Amino acid sequence: MALSDGYFPEGSILRRVHSERAVGLFYGQRALMIGALNPLAFVGTTEHTNAKLKPFQRLSHTAEVFETIFFGTRAEADRALAFVHRLHERVRGEMTEDAGKVPAGTPYSAFDPELMLWTLAVIADSGPFFYELFVDRLAEDDRDRLWQEYVRFGELFGMPSEVAPRTYREFRDWFDGMLDSDEMHLTPSAHQIGYATAFEIPMPSHRAPAKAVHDLILLGSVPARVRELYGISYSRRQQRAFRAVVRGLRGARPLTPRSIREGYNTAHFRMVARTERRRLQRGERTPQVAA
Repeated sequence: MALSDGYFPEGSILRRVHSERAVGLFYGQRALMIGALNPLAFVGTTEHTNAKLKPFQRLSHTAEVFETIFFGTRAEADRALAFVHRLHERVRGEMTEDAGKVPAGTPYSAFDPELMLWTLAVIADSGPFFYELFVDRLAEDDRDRLWQEYVRFGELFGMPSEVAPRTYREFRDWFDGMLDSDEMHLTPSAHQIGYATAFEIPMPSHRAPAKAVHDLILLGSVPARVRELYGISYSRRQQRAFRAVVRGLRGARPLTPRSIREGYNTAHFRMVARTERRRLQRGERTPQVAA
């Protein structure tokens, strides 16, 4: 791990949650799958990227940027934040067609406070979900501390703190209400990319058994409302398998050396990006936004 002079030094609850490799391997995909339910956020992201044809290289790079901010020094984090800010300056436009309750012509911007909150919210929902799934239940005061540190994380990207719910309980009520509302809508591209982000991540062929477990964990982790919107089934057999896998991983954790269960996931992220590059070089399909 990096030195403790960053924005989230030793003792930070956010650092504790995200230092678990099991959290780092899953939270981003789950967050992006749920995040795609917001049409303005999804269109604003996909229409202003140079990585439409290589989405997993973009995902891997974003994951590395986040880990730099979570664990790095302030100087390292500031360099990453400056890079992201330059990218976000290009993200502005208007919806070209209706998307659920969002009419054509609705403006969007990467610096829109409500969209910044939504982007933060799917991370703040997914990070602790996997921590509690694989590690331990967080105490109520730890949840409040963690939410305040997520708000700080959002502020680093320019989100005004006043747009955020004040407490974890208020955040939970707001977020659950959003998921259940008719504001959630999947465009065809959002459905394609959101699903692919979770279940079509490129891995070398020899990792097929690990990918099957990976996909099962993501399937069981998303809320029933999200599976419903994506039209994904979740059978009793899959539910039993999910519970068995989680029990096994939780049981193995105390026996796993700390150097293995905690730290950066850079090697995994780069393996995914490398696998996608090789597939593209061979002319193989990689998920992309429909033309």
